[in-house]
Amino acid sequence: MDTKQHFSLWYFVGAALLMLAIQSFLSGPSQQLLAYSDFETLLQAGKVKEVTITDEKLSGTADLTGLKDSLNPALGQAPSAAELKNHDFVVARVPDANLVAELQAAKVKFSGRIENRGLSTLISWIAPALIFVLIWSLFMRRMGGGQMGSVMDVGKSRAKVYVQKKLDVTFADVEGIDEAKEELMEVVDFLKNPDRYRRLGGQIPKGVLIVGAPGTGKTLLAKAVAGEAKVPFLSLSGSEFVEMFVGVGAARVRDLFAQAEKLAPCIIFIDELDALGKARGVSGPTGNEEREQTLNQLLVQMDGFDMRSGILIMAATNRPEILDPALLRPGRFDRHVAIDPPDIKGREKILRLHAKRLTVGPDVDLAAVAAKTAGFVGADLANIVNEAALRAARTNKASVEMNDFDEAIDRVVAGLEKKNRVMNATEKDTVAHHEAGHALVAESRPTADKVTKISIIPRGIGALGFTRQLPTEDRYLLKYGELLDRLDVLLGGRVAEQLVYGEVSTGAQNDLQRATDLARHMVTQYGMSALLGPATLTNTGAQVLLSEMPAAMRGEYSERTAQSIDEEVRRLFGEAEQRVRTTLTDRRAELDALANALLQHETIERGALLELLSQVQGATRPSAPGTSTNAPRQVTAPIPA
Repeated sequence: MDTKQHFSLWYFVGAALLMLAIQSFLSGPSQQLLAYSDFETLLQAGKVKEVTITDEKLSGTADLTGLKDSLNPALGQAPSAAELKNHDFVVARVPDANLVAELQAAKVKFSGRIENRGLSTLISWIAPALIFVLIWSLFMRRMGGGQMGSVMDVGKSRAKVYVQKKLDVTFADVEGIDEAKEELMEVVDFLKNPDRYRRLGGQIPKGVLIVGAPGTGKTLLAKAVAGEAKVPFLSLSGSEFVEMFVGVGAARVRDLFAQAEKLAPCIIFIDELDALGKARGVSGPTGNEEREQTLNQLLVQMDGFDMRSGILIMAATNRPEILDPALLRPGRFDRHVAIDPPDIKGREKILRLHAKRLTVGPDVDLAAVAAKTAGFVGADLANIVNEAALRAARTNKASVEMNDFDEAIDRVVAGLEKKNRVMNATEKDTVAHHEAGHALVAESRPTADKVTKISIIPRGIGALGFTRQLPTEDRYLLKYGELLDRLDVLLGGRVAEQLVYGEVSTGAQNDLQRATDLARHMVTQYGMSALLGPATLTNTGAQVLLSEMPAAMRGEYSERTAQSIDEEVRRLFGEAEQRVRTTLTDRRAELDALANALLQHETIERGALLELLSQVQGATRPSAPGTSTNAPRQVTAPIPA
């Protein structure tokens, strides 16, 4: 059972017990009732001394001396002689028209009493209701993790306010995105010296939109701006505005700007703006009306506040193409700051920043680590540094060494090693030939990234092996021939299996998925098809929200064009498969030798790979003119230590 629900159930059990206790207290002390027939017997015997009559009961005193055995159930446990002489009794009243006459005949003193139950009844209703409201409030707070608050606070902003003492992030803590830092330094100057720009008639930008892939440091950069400017920083997520109650999001927007006016000059930072600012009208009749009302309120507030108040709105998103155009126009988010993944120099700076807190060994070359992590963003690099430190700590090392960084890269890219996973000999041989096929095709293509490591140790979820390639430099443009080489490398493993075993396995599923995406992008996005011409056949921008619909329903292209796209993708696959088959057939001896070496050593680094290939090529080279080498020979070359 969930912990929050467990405690909440105990709250309700306690509330029920408390209400029972209140009801018991209000009903008075419990008394044993005397049977009405016994009361008649006592009355006729002259034992009743006095009686008080109410609407529901008869109560009074009687002399029970000599009647103990016959009235034992009503007497309780062992009453004394004095208690028997003046015993209090209670009788549930029954309709009896002769009661008063009988009391008068027995000369019993009797009186009536009107019970005032108004106060007790009121308390019995109000007290349980108050207890229920209290328990429900505690339940809602616990279920909301301390952020849900009471019902009365539902329209208040949930922005977390960071003041100068709590926010110690500056531009010194941000590396690898120098261009974005320079652009935002001007924003810091706006907040520090606004009069410098106002005296010339300039206006401070209202909003800054930071755009970048996940993990590139958008939130960190926004905090650094607030830390440099030394102003309060109001931070919240776009999803915190939208609730199931209509009008709550708009009320929170108004409350947010009201808080900001009290703290001005300050920075409002909205993370994941796309959760709030999706383009209106593209979701059809099933769109979220509450989200659109919240967005409208945000647009109104951005237009309405005074730019001289010193409030700067910053937002971050990794999906700018789906934002509403009204958010991006001048007067709202005036500045757009794009953050790209860092280049090799930027990655090295980020690694050095995070490695400051580590005890690094003398063999660690962070420049080499940066070269091995092409395409990684700041969050990935921070994770690699942390994983390297954890691995060194697990092995009780005095410092973090270079092999710890290498293993950390493999773990982040391919997952955790699973050496205990048992594979039979056939599966292991298949994986070895599969990875050998990838490596040989990569080494045979002039523009393909060079292989740095091959492993057949299972990793992660379903990965039975991997071939790691290292780009020689950061690339921003890829030509047609380079894309074909990448397509060949992706198909190398599957073709190697087919060449060796005459059939294919399910191990190439991920390779085929990536190859299909690459081939389809070449045809539909890059215009690299002679049949279809230089046309982009995929919608971008706000229409990406409709991307789950079939292409013909979106009106992007006709069914005939869709058929042509499929034919072009099949053509690219067919030609690539033929090229790869020719390469691996010509280098069959190297394929078998590399697979056997992987079976023996499980992991091969680049140096050992090059030495193995050179030995196999020398062994299979004709010794004299006219010697035939059409039939490849299986050569097993040792891997140097």
